[in-house]
Amino acid sequence: MRKAVPLSRYLVFFTLAIGVCAADLISKHLAFKLLHWPNHRIHWIWEGVFGFQASLNTGGLFGLWQGFSLVLATMSILAAAAIFVWLFPFTAAKDRTLTISLGLVTAGILGNLYDRLGLPGLRWPEGYLGQQPGELVHAVRDFIVMIEIGQWHWPNYNIADCSLVCGAALLVWHTVFANGGQGGQDAKPVSA
Repeated sequence: MRKAVPLSRYLVFFTLAIGVCAADLISKHLAFKLLHWPNHRIHWIWEGVFGFQASLNTGGLFGLWQGFSLVLATMSILAAAAIFVWLFPFTAAKDRTLTISLGLVTAGILGNLYDRLGLPGLRWPEGYLGQQPGELVHAVRDFIVMIEIGQWHWPNYNIADCSLVCGAALLVWHTVFANGGQGGQDAKPVSA
């Protein structure tokens, strides 16, 4: 019989998932309002190193899979559901680090899912990258810009993206280094 997941793990997971997602959505709303989207101008805080620009990504990581926002949204829903089931019904949340890492991943999934579903209510303006004017935008709102070299700069991102990367990095660290290098598994002798 499985040991129950402590109530504190639910609190940690949902606080991270909801709190970071809320920070992401609020920051995107403010950025798009203050940067006057669809204006493409970069507002540098540190010239060529760090700034802000309101932009949309109809694809996934690094702009891959452009135009597949609804497919990516479906995959996001399935991933979030799988994380929840693994953590709580399958009791993986007994591990605090795993709970934290997957809380961060879930926050990122939910923040970008909100955008992919068109919930901000943005409409494509006339002549915007060949989109149908007035059609609902199903794209992730990005606004943080880094490192410009000539015409190239690191792809724009947002707080949800940061949360996904930090959660995934913590998950990799946990898998490789947790429990004395046993790949996140409890070291137990195997009986013959």
